[in-house]
Amino acid sequence: MKILLYNPDNGVTRNFMPHLWMFLLQALTPPSHEVLLIDGNTKPMSDAALVRFVLANGIRLVGIGAMTRMIAKAYRVADALRAAGVLVVMGGPHVTAMPDEALGRDGGPRHADAVALGEADATWPSIMEDAARGELKEVYASVDALGQPSKPDLRQYPQIPWDSLDLDQFNRIPGFLRPLMDHFRTEWGTFHIVPIESGRGCPYGCEFCTVTGFFGGSIRFRSNQSIVEEMLRLKARARKTGGQIAVFFVDDNFAIDVKRAKALLRDIIAAGAQLSWVGQVSANLLRDEELVDLIAKSGGRWIFIGLESIDPANLASVNKNFCKPSEYAAVLERLARRNVYAIASFIFGLDHDVPGVAERTLKQIGEWPPVLPVFGQITPFPCTPLYTRLEQAGRLTRPRHWLDFAPFQMAHTPLRMTIPEVQREVAQAWQGSYSPAATRRALAALQHAPVPYQISHLVARLFFRGIYFRQKGAWGWLGLIARNWRAIFRLTRNARRNWPGPETGDRRNVPQPLEPAEGGTVPSVPGF
Repeated sequence: MKILLYNPDNGVTRNFMPHLWMFLLQALTPPSHEVLLIDGNTKPMSDAALVRFVLANGIRLVGIGAMTRMIAKAYRVADALRAAGVLVVMGGPHVTAMPDEALGRDGGPRHADAVALGEADATWPSIMEDAARGELKEVYASVDALGQPSKPDLRQYPQIPWDSLDLDQFNRIPGFLRPLMDHFRTEWGTFHIVPIESGRGCPYGCEFCTVTGFFGGSIRFRSNQSIVEEMLRLKARARKTGGQIAVFFVDDNFAIDVKRAKALLRDIIAAGAQLSWVGQVSANLLRDEELVDLIAKSGGRWIFIGLESIDPANLASVNKNFCKPSEYAAVLERLARRNVYAIASFIFGLDHDVPGVAERTLKQIGEWPPVLPVFGQITPFPCTPLYTRLEQAGRLTRPRHWLDFAPFQMAHTPLRMTIPEVQREVAQAWQGSYSPAATRRALAALQHAPVPYQISHLVARLFFRGIYFRQKGAWGWLGLIARNWRAIFRLTRNARRNWPGPETGDRRNVPQPLEPAEGGTVPSVPGF
């Protein structure tokens, strides 16, 4: 049987890496079935074009996984496929939270022939076999012998054959730059950000987060050996293709068990498995100097930190008071001394926010080492404690906001601001963080860092700007480069004079950012 695993885009925001669930389910599929992958973020197709592709290739089953912000597109695609007579099974965090919506049991239209609830590692084989026999059930959920929900044991983790997979659609080098890279025989003809998970689950239970509801509050880990072997396969692929590969550890909190995280990083270093990597770690865990040392030495380049707010009252209001704004500066300095920098996430519209929150936040950011800030408004996702609280208080303005996705638009009434005020604050924060002047200031603050890192920071800033400001196609990128010509000129001049640049502070023995793999250092979920 031919199967397509499809991850939709929402037509607005684009992911910069593929979703892990597709590769994991493909690895769990027996060779008697053929699995094709399409990620709408990197290979956008109209609904009609996707249906034509499915029919032309004789695909009998389509698995669609989507988070809440992509579910409207997922439903439209599913409807088009089912109308053409193709079986559709849906899964992921949103469908797990709202199965009756996908199956049409809530009074709305039916979008799926079947749904997979929770992590699909154990249920995927049954789904395939039932579909092949024409006996697909409506609901698949992993349960134990007593009928209780069960979670997969990650110690028996499937091997994803990264060394042989076709990853062309996930190349992050813009198409118009690839001929130039090939002409000059650089090692940047391809650049892939590959998702790896080392564990699942989070015990913190932040009010707005879907993670604990989907993966559970207890932590399950893969073996260190399986992770090291996976990274070695990726390094082998990079050597073979002459391209660049970086890893994104998609764990919701990579260092949630600090002792275990240190052991894993030591094993990566000992095996020579270092690749440049990004991971998500909460600020409270980055107090540990040894942990940060190991992050840097193992290839860690960027750490995503959910700072959320500089107001402790806001953090307490969403059950995240384990993070302390008074410690943010020290945490970011600790990372920066080792040439590890932060992707810092902020949420506006929290219950204690008032007009001027963007200005206050930007002022605080300006006192820290350069970070890549991202800003959004607080969003009540279905079945989270936040959604329940706002619903009970009568504050939801768009109770099913996901069916009419609108980026950077609120779905409830803030306590101390209006909805338009929150949207203006978000826009001001993005503009203040990614204007050409802001980029010049960030690079000036990095003048003593190694030049390769300065370059990677500039490139990252240009990409991150695109989360909020549209910059599609060659002309969009050329315009962006033109607006930032001063920063680019100064960096080019500095690179010619100072390559690779000084090592200062604690920056000893830290691998350079995104070095060639042969030099030795260079929210995806398996439940659809």
